Amino acid sequence: MSDEMQLDGHCPKGQLDQRWTQHKYNLRVVSPANRKHYRVIVVGTGLAGASAAASLAEMGYQVKTFCFQDSPRRAHSIAAQGGINAAKNYHNDGDSVWRLFYDMIKGGDFRARESNVFRLAELSTAIIDQAVAQGVPFAREYSGYLANRSFGGAQVSRTFYARGQTGQQLLLGAYQAMSRQIAEGHIEHHSRTEMQDLIMIDGQAKGIITRDLLTGELTSHLADCVLLCTGGYSNAFYLSTNAKGCNTSAIWRAHKHGALFANPCFTQIHPTCIPQHGELQSKLTLMSESLRNDGRIWAPKNPADCGRDPREILEHDRDYFLERMYPAFGNLVPRDIASRAVKHICDEGRGVGHEINGQKLGVYLDFADAIKEQGADVINEKYGNLFEMYQRITAEDPTQVPMRIYPAVHYTMGGLWVDYNLMTTIDGLFAGGEANFSDHGANRLGASALMQGLADGYFILPATISDYLARQKPLSDNDYPEVTQAMAEVRARLDLLLKAPEAKYSPDHFHRQLGKILWDNCGMARNADALGKAVGEITDLRKQFWRQVKVTGDDQQINQTLERAGRVADFMELAELMCLDALQREESCGCHARVEHLTPTGEVQRRDIDYSYVSAWRYTGNVSKPELIKEPLHFDFVSPGIRNYQ
Repeated sequence: MSDEMQLDGHCPKGQLDQRWTQHKYNLRVVSPANRKHYRVIVVGTGLAGASAAASLAEMGYQVKTFCFQDSPRRAHSIAAQGGINAAKNYHNDGDSVWRLFYDMIKGGDFRARESNVFRLAELSTAIIDQAVAQGVPFAREYSGYLANRSFGGAQVSRTFYARGQTGQQLLLGAYQAMSRQIAEGHIEHHSRTEMQDLIMIDGQAKGIITRDLLTGELTSHLADCVLLCTGGYSNAFYLSTNAKGCNTSAIWRAHKHGALFANPCFTQIHPTCIPQHGELQSKLTLMSESLRNDGRIWAPKNPADCGRDPREILEHDRDYFLERMYPAFGNLVPRDIASRAVKHICDEGRGVGHEINGQKLGVYLDFADAIKEQGADVINEKYGNLFEMYQRITAEDPTQVPMRIYPAVHYTMGGLWVDYNLMTTIDGLFAGGEANFSDHGANRLGASALMQGLADGYFILPATISDYLARQKPLSDNDYPEVTQAMAEVRARLDLLLKAPEAKYSPDHFHRQLGKILWDNCGMARNADALGKAVGEITDLRKQFWRQVKVTGDDQQINQTLERAGRVADFMELAELMCLDALQREESCGCHARVEHLTPTGEVQRRDIDYSYVSAWRYTGNVSKPELIKEPLHFDFVSPGIRNYQ
């Protein structure tokens, strides 16, 4: 590993609140008459991808979109339930673009670029206007004004919401805009289609190889640039709040072609997840952070009470530990802080619910006080669909019995490294939304994911991709040897998966083992010895995978086992990089809690002099020996300080 090279994010200079405006003025544009000659490929049609595709097509570009779901409406963006932040200051409680900017930069523990974070805060208000114009049914006050609620890491109400379905409603808004362009003939959409590899021509990203998930057919698609909006990689842990299909394959294949991978160890643990019920469970379910507005988190003071009916435990025998530890923010502390506090309580032996490996992993999220103060109808109006989901999974009614929650892997702040224009280190390859690393630092505040995806798609990428295309000649429709080579490499990889010499175990068998290694050693608590051990275990497991993975059937038809095997193979390689990244970052910051660098009370301790940088990793041809390249972080308008929520 080398740390001599440094990256430049190409951020504009000058006053922070003028940088994006000035930068847009300096970007080149393609004339309306010429846009029809340029083609753009968009992989992934969640919020970032659908909004970018709709916006680019509306401008007149020819766009091809791809998703592995049966419809863009099934993208994982629908799972973002709680809300979207915007600095509208409707409650007149002191909010502003600057306050939202500071809350995000502080929430990320000062490990993000000032320029990117301020741009996101600045664009937040336009996102709400765009969504309202599309008919997104945000909750409203009696007066007709849009309603707001609070979220973690903020002391103002700035989160817009549509009950507990915010992501779904925003996605429908983007999808209808995209559908309009499909009808107009400006977007050619391909569902049930998975990207297999990137096509590089003369050092530029010029297309992709895809596999039709119904027929197995491999097809090449060429364009003048490629945009990846394929989400995060939390499913590397096997058990996460992400949909089972979420994967890292698109961005990982791009990484192996030269796109740097930034901050892979920055994976967010969400505190309000339904606890694991058994060893064979295949995914976890998130309970929205919005529930922490009215729900109170507590655990029994006495371990002997952990098996009792919570309704029988008297008030003075309950420990409302977040309110005790962080009186200023209470139950609305940021996710990483709340998660570590819940883990600490359970490690003390005060957890509740089911036992997993001899330990009860859960605490209570209680709505009794809120129902008593506001009435059951009001609480049900706010959270009814979330309560229904919880009841269907656990057979318990949270209006009668407190919910049980425990932290789980949720969101990844790491991703492909991008500059201020959201272009990767591969010329012509852009990344948007959770697929890039750009805005959240070491921890994402709640209700900021939807904000980033839509800011990237509606406002940033249309401008920066146009600037890139203005400097390119449209790609000619020739026969390129690079296409033939990429197709051959994809076929060879599929053959390896289908013909393991000692085929014995399913892809899930290996994925479950990988997830346990990651969770135990690179989860909420990390240390040098455990991370070093994990690297060795992952290397051994990966070798076993390629020898013994069993994929039945062939690649000429529907074969979900083959799909899973390809995705697990990529997780195997990414997981090692995650551990290497966590091992080299000898500090604690945000979600990255190295136990060697925690205070006696469990708070993180940054080392700004040594680690105020983005860790960007280059693939060298050997997965186990990546090259580290640093992008120093400069703070001109904020001063990194102690991240205090007490």
